Formats: sequence, structure tokens, C-alpha cells
Amino acid sequence: MPLAPKAFELLLFLVQNPGRLLSKEQIMQALWAGSFVEEANLTVSISLLRRTLGEKDGNVRYIETVPKKGYRFIAPVTEGVCPDAVVPETDPSSHAPIAQPQPVSTDSASALVPPEAAHGEQNSRGSLHSASDTARPSTRSRNIAILAAAILCILVAAILYIAHRNPIASSEHPAPAQRSLAVLPLRNLKQSPEDEFLGFSLADAVITRLGPVSSLTVRPSSAVERYKGQTIDPKKVGEDLTVDTLLTGTFIHDGNQLRITYQLIDVKTEKILSRDIIDLKYENLFAVQDDVTQRIIRGLALELSPAEAAQLRAEEPANPLAYEYYLRGVDLMSNHDFPLAIKMLEKSADLNPIYALTWAYLGQSYNSTASFQVGGREQYRKAQGAFERALLLQPHQIESSVFLANLLIDTGQVEAAVPLLRDAQKNNPNNAALHWELGYAYRFGGALKESVAECEQARQIDPSVRGNGSVLNAYLYLGQYDKFLASLPAVEDSSFIVFYRGFGEFHQKDWTQAAKDLDRAYQLEHTMYTQTGKALSDSIAHRDSEGLQLLRDLESKIQQRGVGDPEGTYKIAEAYAVLGDKTSALLMLRYSIEHGFFAWPYFTTDPLLSNLRNEPQFSQLMAISRNRSAAFRKNFF
Repeated sequence: MPLAPKAFELLLFLVQNPGRLLSKEQIMQALWAGSFVEEANLTVSISLLRRTLGEKDGNVRYIETVPKKGYRFIAPVTEGVCPDAVVPETDPSSHAPIAQPQPVSTDSASALVPPEAAHGEQNSRGSLHSASDTARPSTRSRNIAILAAAILCILVAAILYIAHRNPIASSEHPAPAQRSLAVLPLRNLKQSPEDEFLGFSLADAVITRLGPVSSLTVRPSSAVERYKGQTIDPKKVGEDLTVDTLLTGTFIHDGNQLRITYQLIDVKTEKILSRDIIDLKYENLFAVQDDVTQRIIRGLALELSPAEAAQLRAEEPANPLAYEYYLRGVDLMSNHDFPLAIKMLEKSADLNPIYALTWAYLGQSYNSTASFQVGGREQYRKAQGAFERALLLQPHQIESSVFLANLLIDTGQVEAAVPLLRDAQKNNPNNAALHWELGYAYRFGGALKESVAECEQARQIDPSVRGNGSVLNAYLYLGQYDKFLASLPAVEDSSFIVFYRGFGEFHQKDWTQAAKDLDRAYQLEHTMYTQTGKALSDSIAHRDSEGLQLLRDLESKIQQRGVGDPEGTYKIAEAYAVLGDKTSALLMLRYSIEHGFFAWPYFTTDPLLSNLRNEPQFSQLMAISRNRSAAFRKNFF
């Protein structure tokens, strides 16, 4: 069973102390000595261990929590010796182990000498006799072994030479090309507003279902949501999304009947690879994702591994009403209506509490409300609970792993997020979202070049990864403003992207364009980021008092609600510094660093903090961030 290294160390420490109450301080000292990590890392690791061990609420079999004190391993522990273990014999005259296995050389003929000839033979009781205890091989035997090795070397060299000169054999059966697919939202032919949610949410269900297929790169839902309700030009959309295949379709909902018509299109040749009509009862909505997924696999002639085929087996039918609430919640999330999405997804979870994706998207809605709309610590608590519930139901669900890692990063637990993402990458090395999120984590820890590398790798896998949901900030933090602006998607309706465009222009001192974009972002939506951007725009227009009032309102909400997103609060510190309120700027800078944003290399060069550098408190904060950033690099690189 896969387990992160720190989680394994924690399990080992608990098992080595069975029945003993271990305080949190003792565990932290044993596992994280010398590292700047918070107690939450321990909580997350305990939670992951419980899930791995199969513990459920109210059924504690292994790890007992002693409130306000610590943890105790309560299962019986018996120490034994593996029956196949080899214990070296010792020479009583030297008290040194003998018959130790010697390194096997791979650069000479001796590599081909059987182990029993070099180190002795293993007897029936599993102990080793040294070579001196057995008959030494004759000169003739050694010569035969050397001759055999020489012949084998010649054969290998000949095979390699022939393969190099004549590579036809390897090209006769080339590896199948990796196909790329975008599943576009279905068009509502009746244009009935009450059914509009089906177009995007059913496409999202198919996209998620295709996740385990390694021979197919599927564009994420965030990349296709802009095509809602549109009549599209397949060639142009294929170019925009850099895919070779599109799935397009329409639907009609009439009473209890639902008809879906779809086409699978090869973008380059504009040839229809397959087309079909699916008629079903509206109450069987859940069957659509499995039906369409299997038709795509057949239409593209994809070969699945046994593990992939097992993951794609049809799931148990969900409660029809619960599934409809789920689909409505997914659609509302895509529209950034997180409060209403939460209501829909909570209803879905009440009706069908065993559908993992409901918990994953519910957690993400809580998290988005906490981060972007200053929802507070209660929303973060609910989000983490929902993600853990999803992973308990489906331990290897990528969406939940990515979502949970994002929450850990935003709440000051980046050191716990990195191993979670790296473990998920082992089984999903070509998942763009995992690479992107890992780049996000590296950015928080100050590993800026590594962050760029992960994010660029994510975009190489999928150019549309996190289209409107995140940006490649590491370029900005490295002072590469042109690259940063070039990396932003060309959209005008995302307040987040428009804010960052204005923020980049502000760094370039393009004041006119920066003010225009920062004001536009604020008009689109009032969030922590856009309010900060509006304050920066006010500084350009010399409306300092108005800008400061916006920042103070934000700061008040943050302090009251315990909101996270330390990278966002860092930008408030920057805006305070630009507007000349050094005291508030230093307070928010401290808050940001203490809550997990410690990108020390960026802090030392950030031009927006230039008027703070002579302050004594600034030097203290830089020392804190430098130490934690150094510990982060030591742990992970």
C-alpha cells in the first residue's frame, strides 16, 4: 500500500512505542526535528494513516487520540524475526561479521560468477558458509566462467551493433500515438433554462471518468467551460485547445425522456470517427458518463491496461435526485457561484453519502469560498473534512488529492502537501493538474525555478491546465515580467486573470493599462485579490485614503474569520507598502509568512516592498522566512 515517507516514519514511531501515550511535542521532535513545520502536519499525517489502515469514525483499532495530549498505538504489537532473514555469522577472534555480501561488479567478467562461488552457498537453515568453508573452484572452472563471460559480452556487443545499424525491428511496431481529446459542453436544443446545467456538468462527468486512461490526454473542464451553449467550429476549437479529437453533442430533455446526440471528430481530417444517439430515462442520468466513456474508447480504438479497465467499470447507480443535485452543483461551481453550489452539493451528499466526487467538489466549493470570498476558518475546516471523506471512499482519486493539497498549501501546511502530491504522481506521472499543484507548492516554499519547471511541464502535457483558475506567479517573482504576462490566458471575463494582468503591468510601471485592468477586475467580481488590485489602482490615481480603506476592510475580515491564502495576504502587505502604511504592511507580511507563504528569494527582491527594507522588523521577518525556506529546500530537494 502506498504511504508517504513521513507517514511511514510516524507509523513506525507509534508501533515502536505500543500502548504508550506519545505527546504531540514528542512526535514532532522525533519526526520533524530542526524543521519549521506546524502541528497541522501531524494532524494530516495521522489522518492519512487512519485512512490507510482502514479506520473509520467511531471504529478506532490502531491509533487512539487522547484529546489535548497526543496519540497512542493500541493494537497488539509482537516483535519477531522474518524466517528468511539472514544473520551474518561472526568470527569469535575478531568479533567482526563475516560472509557479508560483496558488491557485484558489472564492469568485468567477474560479474557473471555465480554468487555461491563468490560468497559461499546457502544451507537449508538459511545461514551462509563463507567461501573458505567450501571446496574452492578449480582453475578449469574459473577458466570456463571467464570464457562464458567473454562469449556473452561479444554476443551482447554484436546485438547492440546490429540494432544500432538496423533499427527496422523497433520501428515495425511503433508505440501508439498519444491522442488528445476535448469533451465540449452539450448544447441544449430546447434552450430551456431549467436544463441548462446539464450541458457542462455531463461533459465534466465524462472528462472525470476518462481520467484513468493513460493513452488519452483529456482537457480539463476548466478549459472547455467557455464553450457553453455555443455553436463551434471544430477546427478552430481544436487549434485553440491543441487537441486532435473533439467530442461534441446536443441534448433534448422532454418529460422523463432524455436524448443525447454526439459526434467524435478527428480535428485534422475533419472526419467523424463515430456518431450515435443515446435515448434514456431522465432518472438514469448517471448512466450517461459510463455509456459515452465506453463509446469514446471504442471510437478511438484505445487499449486499456487491466488496472485501467477495472477503474472504468460501471459504478453502482446513484440516487437519481442526488446525482441531479451533484450535476447542478458542478455547473454552479464553473460559474463561481460557490454558495449556491454548496447548497446543491450538500443536498446531494445527504441523499447519497457514498459518492466520492460529491465530497470532492463540495470540499472545493468550501475551499473557494474561504479563499476568494473571505469565508473563513470554518469553511476551511469543512473543506478538509470533505476531502478526507472523498479519499476514504476512493483513496486514489486524483481530484481529491489535488484539492486537498491545494487546501494544505493555502492554510500554511505546504510541507504536508508536497509528499501527498509526489505520492499521487507515482501512479499518474502524466497528470497535468498534479504537476501544476506541485509547482504551486514549490512557489510557496521559495523554490521558484523548480516551480516554473513543474508548471511548464504541466502546460506541456496540457496547455490549458488551470486555464482561468491559477497563474504562473513564479515568473513574476523571478522578475521576468514579460514572460509572466505572456503566460496569462487571453481572457477578459475572469476577474482573477484580469487582476493578474493588471498586477504584472503595475510591476512594469505601465500605470495607465494597469489601472484599467485592475479596475476592470474589481468590476467583474469583489474578491480579496480584486479589492487589493483596486487599492493599487487608487494609488496610481492618488486616491490613497480610498485605497487604504479598502485594505483595512479586507484586513478586518481576515482577522475576524481566520481566512487563509497567505499568498493573497502577502499582496495586501504589498499594497499597504505602496500606499505608505508601513505598520500595516509589516503586520500583513508577518501574517503571510506565519501562515505559510515563505518565498524568501522573492521577498529579497520584491520592488513593492522597497520602502520596508530599512525597518528593523522587516529584517526579523526575513530571517524567519529564510530559515523556513532553507528547511523546505533541505527536506524536498
